Formats: sequence, C-alpha cells, structure tokens
Amino acid sequence: MNAVTTAAPGAPVVELDLAELRHDPYPAYRELRRTAPLAWVPSVGRHLLTRYEDIVHAEKLPEVFSSREEGSLLLRTVGPNLLREDDPDHRRLRSAAEPPTRPRQVRDLWAGAFERTAHQLLDRIAGRGEADLIRDFAEPLAAANLALVLGLSNASADDIADWSRAMMAGNSNYADDPDVWLRAEGATRAIEEAVAETAGRVRREPDGSVISSMVHADGPVTLAEIQNNVKVIIGGGVNEPRDVFGVGAQALLHRPEVLDRVLKDPALWKRVFEETARWISPIGMYPRQLTQDHEIAGVPLPAGSRVALVIASGNRDESVFERADEFDVDRPHHPHLAFGGGPHFCMGAWVARHEVSALAWPLVFGRLKGLRPTDSPADHLEGWVFRGLTSLNVTWQTS
Repeated sequence: MNAVTTAAPGAPVVELDLAELRHDPYPAYRELRRTAPLAWVPSVGRHLLTRYEDIVHAEKLPEVFSSREEGSLLLRTVGPNLLREDDPDHRRLRSAAEPPTRPRQVRDLWAGAFERTAHQLLDRIAGRGEADLIRDFAEPLAAANLALVLGLSNASADDIADWSRAMMAGNSNYADDPDVWLRAEGATRAIEEAVAETAGRVRREPDGSVISSMVHADGPVTLAEIQNNVKVIIGGGVNEPRDVFGVGAQALLHRPEVLDRVLKDPALWKRVFEETARWISPIGMYPRQLTQDHEIAGVPLPAGSRVALVIASGNRDESVFERADEFDVDRPHHPHLAFGGGPHFCMGAWVARHEVSALAWPLVFGRLKGLRPTDSPADHLEGWVFRGLTSLNVTWQTS
C-alpha cells in the first residue's frame, strides 16, 4: 500500500512550528487534544494522533496501523529494522535480539557490571564538587552499559554516545538538514563495521550479548539485519535512560521534600522512574501507516494514510492523568505510554529501569552529599520527537 502524503478528506489541518514544538510541545498538544485529536500537520507530513485512548486503540491494531511506514526517517537512517516491521518478520527479529534484555538476564548477567561502571564514573567526579550529570555521568553510563549488552567490546562509551546522537538527529530530521544526514550516515557506517567484527568473534565465542543472541538465533538472521537492529538499539538505548535519569534527578532536586521521602524509602525509586518516564516521554512520537480504511478520533482515514502516535501527548492527557502536567510520584497508578505498547513495547525497558532506578539515582544521591542544582541557563528541556535535558549542572560537598 503506497503512502498517502496529504491530509485525509475531512481531517483538520493544523499548522505547527517545529522550532516551537522543539522548545515546548505541550501547549500545542493540549490544544490538539481539545479541538483536533487527529489533525494533519503539514510541517510533519503526517496526521498527529494525540489522545491517550486513541493511541492505545491504534497500538492494539497493528494489522491496521502498520509499522512499515514508507518514507520513515528511521528507515532512511538505519535501513529496514524491527521497529519498522510487522509480524512475522518483527517477531523473528525480536525473538532473536530480546533474550539478553529480559529481567532475569539483566539481573544475572549485567547488573554487576552496570554498578561497577556507575561507581567508576562517580569516582572520577566525586572530588570535584561540581559536574554536568548528563555529560559526566548519565550519558557515559548508558553508553557503556549498552556497549556491554550489545557485545560491542570494540566500541568505547564515547563512540556509542556519538553514534546515538547522530542517528537520533537523523531520525528527527523533519527539516531535512543535509548536514544532519551526513553525520547520521557516518555513524551508521561505523556501526556496521563494529558489528561485522563482533559478529565474527561471537560466532566463535558466544558471550550472551544481543549480537551473540542474534548470530546464534534459531531462525535465520542476516548480518545486515543484525547491523540495522543494533543501530536502532544504540539510538534508543542511550537517550531513554539518560533522559529519564536527568529529568528525574532535576525534578527531585527541586522537590526536596519528595527527595527526602525517597531517600528514606528506596522502594519509591521505582515510582519516581515510572512518573518521570510518563512526564518526559523521552521518545515522544513514532509513525504508523494504515493498511486499510479506518476511522479514528471521528475522522475516516483511507488506506495508506500516515499517522504519528504522539505518546508525549497521550502521557499528558488530562482525561486519564489528573493534573497531568505536574510531576507527582503519588499519583494513582495508570499505565503510561512511554515505552510504547503492543508487539513493539520497548525491548530495553527492563535495562533502563534497572540502570536508572536501582543504580544511577540511588548511587548519585547516596554518594554526592549535599547535591544541589546550579540552575544554569544551559540546563533546559529540548525536543519533541526525542526530549530530554541538554545538561544538568550540580554542586555537592567534598569534605
């Protein structure tokens, strides 16, 4: 089914400025939910679907809302991959890659190394009394952990972080900036070389990593498929834990009464994680393409229509989450959409949950005494396709 690249007949057309969305998308999302929950947005080239229940409905119908969107920025950046596949190919690739990221494997295989890396990073900065916790801790931690889980012993944490930034910029390059595409292409070539070398090694010496799991999968998986899916994992595998860590840490630093409760009751770290993931939605939207005619949010869409599921909006839907714009670790439990849903539920969710809520936050707030934000103007939220803090500058006592 060819993609329809224009508004569906009868669909509201809403002009949105991408720079304003990048700065703060929530006022626009609030208005879309109120007046046009499915709207064609010319600057994005897709219909935006913004209400929680409509997004959940779409996620439950993968045979209608296909992941195989023609012209997807992700496809252009990394090539065919499991995020842009439907079953049975999606299931085949996911079954091959997923085992090392399951909860038991995270606990038994990776947790010890994750903790050692976190302590090493904190050892480097502990005596300084000041740091940017994104640059100096969260990003290198997420990148080093990801290299370990993937099996990329031939790539440094800096390599992984640089590749992730370049590809995520490509995946959100709706402005079609040629320099962004050049950086993304350089990153993907470097990943292909690193994965090819690793695949050869783990074929001889299996090591329990994602690449090893895919090389030795029961079903056939080609080297190109392994390379493309490692690219996808490097993208989301850095930004999700890094951005949840940063936003959650900043939220607690500005809410000392909540931080005090969490430090006295470490079981609350899990609630901080889920509330932060809802509040910030590190991956704010992803595309789908209709395989058949279907009506949603009161608008009949023809087959081929392109729809963006805006989970950052669904997670702020006031009909589901009371005082949705507030950070509240005590809010009644309701499933959020930050890790997607259905067959495409985020494969790395358990890795992120462990490295942030069980390790990163407790170690940072436990070891860096008297931690305070400097409230630097450089520390601000940015992005709408992917959203997180640009930096988090802090000070602490060193004696």
